[in-house]
Amino acid sequence: MINFGIAGFGLHAVKRLMPGFENSAKCRVTALSRRDIVKAQQSSREYNIPNAFSSVKDLCQSDEVDAVLVTSPNSCHLSDVLTAIQHGKPVLCEKPMGMNAEECRQMVESANKGKVILGIAQVFRFNDSVRLIRERVAAGRIGRPVFARSEFSFPVGPAHPRAWINDPVVAGGGPISDVGVHCIDTLRFILQDEVVRVSAMGVSDALSGGLEAAATVSLEFSRGTLGTVFVSFRTEYRSPLEIIGENGTLHSDNGLNVDKPVQVQLRHEWDVAEEVTVSNNLAYAHQVDAFANAVEGKKPFPITGEEGWKNQLILDAAYRSIKSGKTENVECVSPIRRTA
Repeated sequence: MINFGIAGFGLHAVKRLMPGFENSAKCRVTALSRRDIVKAQQSSREYNIPNAFSSVKDLCQSDEVDAVLVTSPNSCHLSDVLTAIQHGKPVLCEKPMGMNAEECRQMVESANKGKVILGIAQVFRFNDSVRLIRERVAAGRIGRPVFARSEFSFPVGPAHPRAWINDPVVAGGGPISDVGVHCIDTLRFILQDEVVRVSAMGVSDALSGGLEAAATVSLEFSRGTLGTVFVSFRTEYRSPLEIIGENGTLHSDNGLNVDKPVQVQLRHEWDVAEEVTVSNNLAYAHQVDAFANAVEGKKPFPITGEEGWKNQLILDAAYRSIKSGKTENVECVSPIRRTA
């Protein structure tokens, strides 16, 4: 049994992570940290977590913590991940991995130097709906993928529990970085291909300030598939997912959601050739169990720091495109010299 400490215990931990750990077969939460020790102790009592700390450093020094799950605000990821690595703790970092690709590089290099496992919590790779679509694409059921589309929208009002979500200094970006990273990573995973060029447009409003409130991101993959990502903080919840090939289409109305059953359809022209209903409700449990397996040395965690770094390079290109009004090339992950 792997004991996790959650660094930055907040809304995401309450809504998603704790239910995931409850369904986990291989791990449990034994510690949490919040900047306010009173609030940390309150959360500790409420969720029956034995140890509460006011700093990530104290959490990482605890003998009751085998691995750290960083779920703090985006601007804290670099510091929190490096702290975990300095204490030799395997660390699973929430998305987006960092505020920019340079931060991601620092994390990857530090983890490699310290020989510490670094994983990125791109949880939708554990969705049954996403894995089903990936398998069908790989089996050639729709022929060569021509178009790929993913959307993630939900409403963010002025009283959103993540008070920092519209603060550019803390969040780094709007829905492109918050949920667009999920869409991008999902398309990369399904297509088993890499993005080489990006074009993006965003709109802001009084609430979003200097950040985008809604955006569209166009992706060009190395094997020619054209992708489109729509993200918004201003519409009702939507997460459609669609891969359109030369010989068919794979479609799911809310393919990324983890709360309700998901229908995946394989269509040939007007006809539905296959319809499968799956559930993604165990995605968070599968994610922490997979990381626990890596900590125990049983199987590598599939979403490495390099994968998070690749996603961040795409996000950075999208934000450059919004500023320049041009299509931007996606930089490659720099070679990391591996330690023996």
